[in-house]
Amino acid sequence: MHASFAKSGKSAVPLHAVPAKDLKAFVARFPYLKASGFAAKEGELRLIPTSSSKDRRDGLAAAVLGLGKSRDALALAEFSEKLPDGLYRLGEVPEFCGGANAALAWALGLYQFSRYKKPAKRNLKLVLPENVNGEEISRIAENVALARDLINTPPNDMGPEELAAAAAALAKKHGAKFRAITGKTLADNYPLIQAVGQGSTRAPRLIEILWGNPKAPKVTLVGKGVCFDTGGYNLKPGSGMATMKKDMGGAAVALAVAGMAMGAKLNLRLRVLIPAVENSVSGSAYRPSDVFKSRKGLTVEIGNTDAEGRLVLADALAAADDESPTLLIDIATLTGAARMATGMELPPFFTDDEILAADLQRHANQVSDPLWRLPLWRGYESTLSSPVADLTNNPNYGYAGAITAALFLNRFVEKAKSWLHLDIAGWTDRPKPGRRIGGEASAARAIYALLKERHG
Repeated sequence: MHASFAKSGKSAVPLHAVPAKDLKAFVARFPYLKASGFAAKEGELRLIPTSSSKDRRDGLAAAVLGLGKSRDALALAEFSEKLPDGLYRLGEVPEFCGGANAALAWALGLYQFSRYKKPAKRNLKLVLPENVNGEEISRIAENVALARDLINTPPNDMGPEELAAAAAALAKKHGAKFRAITGKTLADNYPLIQAVGQGSTRAPRLIEILWGNPKAPKVTLVGKGVCFDTGGYNLKPGSGMATMKKDMGGAAVALAVAGMAMGAKLNLRLRVLIPAVENSVSGSAYRPSDVFKSRKGLTVEIGNTDAEGRLVLADALAAADDESPTLLIDIATLTGAARMATGMELPPFFTDDEILAADLQRHANQVSDPLWRLPLWRGYESTLSSPVADLTNNPNYGYAGAITAALFLNRFVEKAKSWLHLDIAGWTDRPKPGRRIGGEASAARAIYALLKERHG
């Protein structure tokens, strides 16, 4: 169980959270709040002292958080981010941010990326709210932290080999099978992955994890693992390259979901495929106008070397599709167009499966891991045409980039009973409670909730 949870604590300090609309009634019971000018603004925190500093709680009677008009389910992360060390319990909090949401918020608020900087010492504990499964909350928080750590690690320490090592460690933890395909075997069987990665001295590879009952429903996760993206010969500007350590965010989220699913021992046969590459500029890098034959047999003209994510995913999706999985999910930091359409906080998803779309949207809303469906509009299929190959990776249309990218990927999926594509940011650019600026496990909790309902 998460180190910051306690099972009981008679001397625990109560934590209250107050929406602005309930301020008047609440302040009437705590005169100190009124005297301090507390207005229940979003994020406003007050520590209420006891009448005696010799009190066994070291002078703290309660902590009160203003919620304003917010309905943020993770709002209570403000407590674990800002409170002094001590033992705490939930007091009066609204239902939308209480219970399991409060416990998860508490754990996420304590996250620190500490690989290169000595972490601040914290000694806070929360008494688990009644009827909350501490093991489940801890499993989710642990794997969200795994994804954040992988994304936050700079590219000098997170190349294809290091990403494979992280996947291998996760597989070993859960007794799963692991392999990494490299060298001639990769080049012969996954030519698009090889093409994108061949410009780097850090060898490309296809990472695979296999876990669960072979007779259970087959669920396959494909995560984009571009460990750093220069854009290749279609070089990104410095501003565009600044956060490209996050371009393996899809792989990080796939591993986080896998960790949750394996830890919960869901009834499925789980397969994880991660094409891990570095998109570099060199004499051996692939070029605009090159044509490659994909694993599926479709030829692809390279119209832009900075549209590399769909190339490596194409070969991985074709491999996943070969065994006709019940559900095939790919997760990728794929297009700037998706960010323009829905921003960093609301990743779009694409699927032709109406039931899957409704189920995923419901779970995303329930666990406050927001997603938004965009159309897989077939009217744009013609934008993928090339005069010299079956497909181009650079659609001849200046709009709907997230949709045309999804359509490109869909060309490599035929046998899967159901397919889902998520175009995530993998990054927090505006800090919120429990979500600091940096790597984020976008969509991981929503996908896990979906799998848990179907295969729990």
